[in-house]
Amino acid sequence: LIFLRHHINDGLEYEYLTVENPLELWQNINDKFEHLKAVVLPKALNDWSQLRFQDSKTVSEYNSTLFKIVSQLKMCGEVITEDMLLEKIYRTFHASNMLLQQQYRLHGFTKYRELIGSLLIAEQNNELLLQNHESRLTGSAPLPEVNAISSDFRGRERGCGRGHGRGHGSGRNQNFLGPRNNNSMKCNDEQTQNRKGNCNRCGMEGHWYRACHTAKYWVDLYQASLKEKDK
Repeated sequence: LIFLRHHINDGLEYEYLTVENPLELWQNINDKFEHLKAVVLPKALNDWSQLRFQDSKTVSEYNSTLFKIVSQLKMCGEVITEDMLLEKIYRTFHASNMLLQQQYRLHGFTKYRELIGSLLIAEQNNELLLQNHESRLTGSAPLPEVNAISSDFRGRERGCGRGHGRGHGSGRNQNFLGPRNNNSMKCNDEQTQNRKGNCNRCGMEGHWYRACHTAKYWVDLYQASLKEKDK
C-alpha cells in the first residue's frame, strides 16, 4: 500500500486516500486506466497514421513526436515493431528526397536507433554546410585583414612621398612645379580623409572609396543598414 501511494499521481492519492486494502486500490486504479485506454487508443492510432517524417522541421522533433505516440499505443496494448518504425520514416520522406530514401533503405538498417542516428548526423552536417555557405557566398572574396589594409595604405603613402623627389627636370623649371605640387596635395588630402573617417562604400577603416575592394554582398548590406538607420 505504501509503495502504491508513493508512485501514483497526487490527485489519485487523495482520491483513494480512504482505501486501505492494497488489492482494492490496485483494482480501482486498473479500472480507471482501462477506461482511459478506450479514450486514448483511437486518438493515438489516428496520430500514428497521420505522422509523417517530412512534416517535422528537425529529426529530433520527429523522434520526440513519434515516441510520444508509440508510448500511448504500447500502453493501450498495441505492438509496435522495429520494422514498423523504419517503414514509417521510409514511406514519409519528402518526394524531393526520393534518392536519399532509397540510399537509406539499401543500407539495410535493422534498428530504428541506427537509422535515426544517421539522420541526426546528416542533419548536423547539412546545417554546418549551410552556415559556411551563408557566411561567404560562392565567388565572393574574403574580407581583407587589418594588417593587409595597413600595409597597402603605407605603400600608397610612400608612393605619394616619392613623387616629390622624382619629376621631369631638375626642379628649376617652373612649368613642372605646379603639377607635382597638385599631385602631392591630392595625395595628402586622400590620406587625411582616410585617417579621419571610414570608407563611404563599405564603412571599413584603412582605405577610401576609390581603393575599396570589399565584396559587393557586404557593401549592399552596409548600404542597406545606412538606409535603415536613416529611417
